[in-house]
Order: sequence, then C-alpha cells, then structure tokens
Amino acid sequence: MTTTTAIGYEKNLPTTDPKALTAREVEVPELGPHDLLVEVKAVSVNPVDVKLRAGAPADGFKVLGFDAAGTVREVGSEVTLFAPGDDVYYAGSINRPGTNQRLHVVDERITGRKPQSLSFADAAALPLTAITAWETLFDRLALTENSTGTLLVIGATGGVGSIMLELADALLPNVTVIATASDDERAAWVRDLGAEHVANHRDDLAGQVLAIAPDGVDWLFTAHSEGQIETYAQIVRPFGHIVAIDDGPRDVFPLKGKSIAWHWELMFTRPLQQTLDMIEQHRLLNTVADLVDQGRIRTTATTTLAPISPTTLREAHELVENGRTVGKVTVHSWE
Repeated sequence: MTTTTAIGYEKNLPTTDPKALTAREVEVPELGPHDLLVEVKAVSVNPVDVKLRAGAPADGFKVLGFDAAGTVREVGSEVTLFAPGDDVYYAGSINRPGTNQRLHVVDERITGRKPQSLSFADAAALPLTAITAWETLFDRLALTENSTGTLLVIGATGGVGSIMLELADALLPNVTVIATASDDERAAWVRDLGAEHVANHRDDLAGQVLAIAPDGVDWLFTAHSEGQIETYAQIVRPFGHIVAIDDGPRDVFPLKGKSIAWHWELMFTRPLQQTLDMIEQHRLLNTVADLVDQGRIRTTATTTLAPISPTTLREAHELVENGRTVGKVTVHSWE
C-alpha cells in the first residue's frame, strides 16, 4: 500500500495552537473504477475547512481540503476523461479524505481540466466556489442567457460571491447585479468583477436595495441568511427566488405571503448522492476553464501562501476564519 503525506487535525483546536493542524503519513486508498490519483500542487482554504477543524469530530485524524489543482498520476479501470500527465482542478467530496495531501484520490466525474492560463495556485482558488456559483445560477435559479431581471448577491466579496459576479457578467447579459460590500475597498472589488450596483449590508439593506429595485429583486443569493428572513421578504419580489449556502434559518414562513421560493445549494450533493448527472460538475469546470482561458473571467485568488505545510495552512485558516478576506486564500508547493 502506498502512503502519502497528509495534513489534518486530531482535536478541535484554535489556529493559535501549533497543534491545530499536523502532518502524518496516511495510506492512499485503492482507486475505484472512476478515480484519479492526483499529485496535488496547490490547494485553497474555504469556510467549510475552518468550520470542520473548529467543531467536527476528527475520528483520530481528519484530512481537510476541498479544492485542489494538480497532475494526474494514475487512473482507475473505467476512467475515460483523463490520462496520466493531465493537469486538473476540482473540489472533491465531503465524504472522502481532503485534498491537503501530496497524493489525492478523486472521481473523474467531478474533476475538470485546469485552466492553461493559470498557475496551479490560481486555479486552486476556483473549483468549490465556481461549482457552487454555477449550480446556484444555472441549476437552482435556472437562469439562461435570455433571462432578464435583478440578482442580489449578499456576501459578494467572498469566494462564492466573487466568482458568481464574474459568471453573471460573462453569461447573463440581461441580468442586473446588485452586490453587497461593507467598505470602499470591497465595493471597488465587486464593481471590478461586474456588479452594476453596490449596497452596504451593514446599513439599511432593504432601503438601499429597494432604492435600486423598487419592485424588489428577482433572485437573491446569500451566504449569511441567519436572522435575515424578514429583510429578504421585503426586498424579494412576489414569486422570486432565494438560494442559501449557509446552515441558515429554520423558519422561512415570512416568505410565504409573496410565494418566494427558498432553495438550498450544497455543491457536494452530486458526489454525496452519486447522482446520475455527477458528470455535470466535470462539464461545468471545463466550461469555467474555457472562460478563464478566453479572458472572460479570472481567478479570485487574492492571497497566495507557500509552502503547503501545517504552519502555512494554519495561517490560511486564520485568515479565512477572521472573516475579513476578499476573494480566496490559496497555498502551493510542498515543503
């Protein structure tokens, strides 16, 4: 059995503790029919990593990481989409060991070709957030290039919000986008990514949004829905749609009066449930790679650290955990 270096946690410790993340040798699982063995060159840190490290059971040792870019080294018996030597990027699945290891196993059907114009570090910023944003816009909301209306992106300076702005700008020419940002620097960021209007979610969000869209917005994306349902009921038009990616509220009754639809988006649903359309994540990642290589969207990486080590990943976790990051934090090159 082959082993590889992996970085994970044994106990739920704060990032200030040097033992919050540790390295050890782990076994590389046998490849399934559709699996790829990838030599990981870069990873990124997402809020889900921070959440798990802080509170989820380690069961001895849990390897984190839900974004990676690297090179295929071996393939399973039924693999048709990739060959050894191919550069790929992907977000993996929450029910398999994470990407923070030198050699990682992932299903080909949720893996895309790495954008040729990006470094491994810049590519690693994209998969999880691009899948989430794509599924929100085109699966949950069923938007098309002919859709017209107003989209409000709450939490627009985060990883998902940032790439959602880019995808909307590139693929939804008739959709007006309002993004939320809490200061001038962040407002400039979201405008640069394609937002036509900016609202400050720390002020009177309903008043600002309704001043821009008096009849309410058609679609609302939120990464921060807890305690916001009454506000959303004010600013979403009748028969509008809301997509949430956080754990969110338990009571969405205030939306009923306007028949507002509530959608959950979990980008791990396809691999977790082994849905018949799992390969759609492969296809959308390839489309995103094409858009990047055409210069229509760009990486959302804003902070790049090196090398991939417990210390550096702990630093990346701290940056994400403080909630002040714009875009994505990536880590590349093993010690």
